[in-house]
Amino acid sequence: MAAACLFSMQSCKDFLDRHPLDFDDEEAYFLNAEHLKWFVNDLYSMLPTNNTLWGGLYTQDIVSDNQCSSSPQSLLYKGEKRTVKIANSEWNFSHLRSLNYYIHKVEDRMAGGQLSQSDPLVLHYLGEGYFLRAWDYFRLLQAFGDVPILTEMLPNDQNILTEKSVRIPRNEVARFIISDLDKATSFLMEEAPETGRICRDAALTLKARVALFEASWERYHAGTCFVPGNDKWPGKTSWPDFKFEAGSAEAEVNYFLDQAIEAADIVASHRQLDADYSSMFVNFQSPFKNDDEVILARYYSLGVLSHSCSAYLKGGGGCNATRALVNSFLMQNGLPIYAEGSGYQGDLISYYELQNRDLRLTKSVRGAGRLIETHKVNGKNVNDTIFYYKPSIDNTGTQKATTGYELSKWCSDDADQRTQYQCTTAVPILRAAEAYLIYLEAYYERHHQLGGNCDRYWKALRQRAGVDVDYMKTIQATDLAQENDLAVWSKGQLIDPTLYNIRRERRCEFIAEGMRLADLKRWRSLDNMIEYQPEGLNFWDELYKMYSSKQRSADVISQSNISKYLRPLQISSSSAAYDGYTFPKPHYLEPIPISEFLLTGGGDATKSPLYQNPGWPQTEDGPADYSYDCD
Repeated sequence: MAAACLFSMQSCKDFLDRHPLDFDDEEAYFLNAEHLKWFVNDLYSMLPTNNTLWGGLYTQDIVSDNQCSSSPQSLLYKGEKRTVKIANSEWNFSHLRSLNYYIHKVEDRMAGGQLSQSDPLVLHYLGEGYFLRAWDYFRLLQAFGDVPILTEMLPNDQNILTEKSVRIPRNEVARFIISDLDKATSFLMEEAPETGRICRDAALTLKARVALFEASWERYHAGTCFVPGNDKWPGKTSWPDFKFEAGSAEAEVNYFLDQAIEAADIVASHRQLDADYSSMFVNFQSPFKNDDEVILARYYSLGVLSHSCSAYLKGGGGCNATRALVNSFLMQNGLPIYAEGSGYQGDLISYYELQNRDLRLTKSVRGAGRLIETHKVNGKNVNDTIFYYKPSIDNTGTQKATTGYELSKWCSDDADQRTQYQCTTAVPILRAAEAYLIYLEAYYERHHQLGGNCDRYWKALRQRAGVDVDYMKTIQATDLAQENDLAVWSKGQLIDPTLYNIRRERRCEFIAEGMRLADLKRWRSLDNMIEYQPEGLNFWDELYKMYSSKQRSADVISQSNISKYLRPLQISSSSAAYDGYTFPKPHYLEPIPISEFLLTGGGDATKSPLYQNPGWPQTEDGPADYSYDCD
C-alpha cells in the first residue's frame, strides 16, 4: 500500500507539474501550424477504434442488453470481481495533462506573436486541442460524475495539488465541457484540412451528445445520490452552498436540453443521411466528404495500422446481438412485431424472423437456419436447399456465436479484409444520424411534444431504414407491456409510448456502436435489470437439428429444459451470473482508486478532501456496499 501511495504521489506530481517530454527543444517548437499538428496527432489515440479485440467499438455493447459475450460482465451484477482499485483506473488524467500543456503553450505563443492569430490552420489545431480535452473530460464525467477541473500546469506544492484535486459538481463539469466545445467550434474549420481530422460539425455533435447525456442523467437521477443539490449527494459536505447555475434542478436540465437541441439542429439541418446504411461500416476506406453523414472517422492503412474486426466477425465474433435487440426492430410497415397485421413470421427460424424488417437489422445481423424448397423434376419431388447458415455456437472465444444472432455490421464482404490484421475499413465515430436522434429526444424531453424539425428528422431516419415513415402509426400500435426492452423504464416507471419510440429509434440506429450502456445509465433504466437473462435465437424448436449431439451438449450451450432460446449465462451453473444480471445501483458510477485518497490525505485516506462515489469503500480494496440507499 505504501509503495502504491508513493508511486501515485509521484505520478500525480508528474501530471500536474512536469512539461511533456515527448518532443525536443520546446523553444524551437510550437512555432507554426505543422508543429501543432504533429503534437495533437498522438492525442487522436484516445478516440474509439476497432483495432483492439475487446476494446473495439463493435464489442462495447456486450456490457448492456444489446450484445452478449461468453463471459458475464461484472458491471451488471454484484460480486467480488468489481472492486475499488488500489491505483490505475479510469481516474486517469495523462491525456489532459498533455492537452492542458498544449493549449496553454499555443495560446501563449499566439499572445506573444510567435504564432499567427489569423492563420486558419493555427486556429484549427488549437480547436482540435479543445475538442480532445472535452472528449476526455466527457469520459471522466460518464465514469465518475463529479471530477476535478484542471486547466493549468500547477507548481510542485502538495497543498496546491491537494486543493486542485477537489471534485467539482457534475453539472458544472458538463458546463465546462460545453464551453470547451464552444471554443473548439469557433476555431475549427468547417471542412477539416486532412482526412480523418476533427471538423466544426464534430464539435457541435459532441456538444449535443454531452448536453443530452447530462440533461437526461440529471432528470432521471434527480433527488438521488448521483446528482448534486440534495442531502444524499456525497459532495454536500464539500459544497454546502451548492446551487444550480440555472436556478433550480429542472432549469438546469432545460439549459442542457436547449444546448443539445441547438447544436444538433445546426448539424442535422445541412447533413444528409447516407443512402446505404451498411456502406458506412463494412467497406468504406476512402475519405468521407464534408456534407456526408459521417462527420469523424478513424482510418486505417495496410502496413501502417490495420485491424481484425472482419476476421473476428466472419464467424461468431464472441459478441452477438441479443433477442431483446432483435425484437425491438420494427417491421417495414412500421408496426412492432407483436401488433396485429404486422406480418411477422415468428422466430422458429431466424431467416423468417428477419423478413420484412427494418433494414438496419437485416444489414447488421445474419439470419440462420436451413430452408428447403421442393419442386418437380420429371414428375418427381426434388428438394433443394435455398438457404443455409449455421451459427458457430460450438466455437470458443472470438469465433463463438454466443446468441446465434451473428453480427454482419462491421464485417466486410471483401475476402481480403477477412484476414487477421489485414482489415482497413474505416470506423465512423460521429455521424449526422446522431444529431437527428439527439434533436428528437432533446426536443421531446424539453417540450413534451413533437415539434420544430422532429418530423423531418424522424422521417429521414425511417426512410433510410426502409420503414414506413408514419411514426404515429408505430406509436399508436406500441404496447409497452409487450416490449422486451429495458428502455421502457426510467427510475422504475414506464415512460410514454412516444418517448419510448424515440429511444427505440436510437437503439436500432446504433446497433453495435457502443452507445447502449451510456443510454441505459442516463435514462436510469438499469434499475429494472433484475435477474435479467440475455437471450439468443430460438434454438431448441428447430435449429438444433443442424447440429450434432456433441455440438449442442450442456458444456457448449444452454439446454432446452431452461429455455428454447439460447442463454449464454446459463451454460455453467458455476457462472457468477447464472441467475441473470441484477444491476447494482452503486455501479452507475465507477469508484475512485484508494491511492487518490491516500495521496490527498497525506497518507490517511479519511483526511482526504475527496469523497468516494456512493456505496464504494474509501479506505480498502473491496466491492460496493449493495445495501447502500441511493434514492
